Amino acid sequence: MKKPITMRYLVLSLTVAFSAFTFSAVKAQQAPPAADQVVKEACTQAAKANKKVFVIFHASWCGWCHKMDTAMNDASVKKAFDNNYEIRHITVMENGANKGLENPGGADLLAKYHGDQEGIPFWLVLNTNSDLLADSRMKSPTGKLQNVGCPAQKEELDYFVGILEKTSKMKPAELEAVRTRFGKIAATSGH
Repeated sequence: MKKPITMRYLVLSLTVAFSAFTFSAVKAQQAPPAADQVVKEACTQAAKANKKVFVIFHASWCGWCHKMDTAMNDASVKKAFDNNYEIRHITVMENGANKGLENPGGADLLAKYHGDQEGIPFWLVLNTNSDLLADSRMKSPTGKLQNVGCPAQKEELDYFVGILEKTSKMKPAELEAVRTRFGKIAATSGH
């Protein structure tokens, strides 16, 4: 004889199923690593490979961040970046439901490098000891530091390529490829 399903049994079954589902969802969406851990891991990998660390502060909503990633991952320059830098992203400035995408401590790290008032993307070049070698702030004609973010204009490209030249082993042809690829951004964005 079959036992009737009681309300208590049904509630208990649903509670167990919901708990298992919630646990799976939480486990699948683990919090991003802390920003200092991202930098530490990148420095460790960079030391093993004789590279520098390139950290990009970004957010899911940031169009210029996506343009920078697209340019850096373009086949014409990707190998040059990958051969010279351990590239890491730190998510900051998210809103609403995407707030959980942020790397804990990312905003503090951005502030430490004076990027919290600059907008994003904001990037850093670090050595393997996490010492700052350069950042995305160039001096304006008035002497004020301003974030070039995703470089697109000639002055921004000159600054960016100069930083790459000083902090990498990119050959002149690779640097020119970077200048050319990033220069396309201005043409396509009316900037």
